[in-house]
Amino acid sequence: MLTLYRPGEGRLHRMPAGRKTLLVLALVLGVSLLPSSWWAAVVAASATLLAYVLAELQDGMLGMRELARQVAALRWILVITIVSQLVFLGPEAAVANTARVAAAIVLSALLVLTTRVTALLDALERGLRPLARLRLDPQLAALLLTVTLTTIPTLARLAREVRDAQRARGARGSLRTFAVPFLILASQHAFELGDALTARGIR
Repeated sequence: MLTLYRPGEGRLHRMPAGRKTLLVLALVLGVSLLPSSWWAAVVAASATLLAYVLAELQDGMLGMRELARQVAALRWILVITIVSQLVFLGPEAAVANTARVAAAIVLSALLVLTTRVTALLDALERGLRPLARLRLDPQLAALLLTVTLTTIPTLARLAREVRDAQRARGARGSLRTFAVPFLILASQHAFELGDALTARGIR
C-alpha cells in the first residue's frame, strides 16, 4: 500500500497512533462544524497553522513548508469549491466553506504524514473491535478507513505531480489540461490499489 509517511522525531510522531487518530478526528470534526462566517474561516486557518507548528514536522520552517505543499496540491479543488460556492451562496459562505474544506483535508494529512500505515491500521482495528458484536469485520473496516485516509493525500500528490510536469513543459495552466491527466493518474492508482487488495484476498 502506498504510504506518505515521513520519518521524524516530532511531538506528533511520538504520540501513540490511537490517541493521535482521536486527536486529528476531533480537530477535523471541530473545523467541519464551524458555521459559514468570516470568523469561522479565520478559526479554521488558525487551527491549521497551529496544528502544523505543534506537530514539529522539522521541515525547517515550523511545519509551514509542508503545510504550503498540502495546500498547493489542493489548489484546483479549492478553486472549484470557492467558485461554485460564490455562485450559489455568496462571498462569506464561499470563503468560510472553502477554508473549512481545506483545513479538514490538510489536518487529516497530518495523521498520514506522521503515522506508519501498520501502526494506523492496528490502532483502527483495536478501536473498531466492538463492531464484531454486530457481525462486522473490524480488520476489514480498519483497512477501508486506512485506505481512505491515505488516498486523500495521495490524490493531492498526484495533482502536484501533474502541475509540475505541465510547468516543466511550459504548458499554460488550465482546468481542462489539468483534469484529463489527473483523472488518468487517479484511475491508475485506483486500479493498482484494487489489484493490491485483491492479491491479499480482499474483495
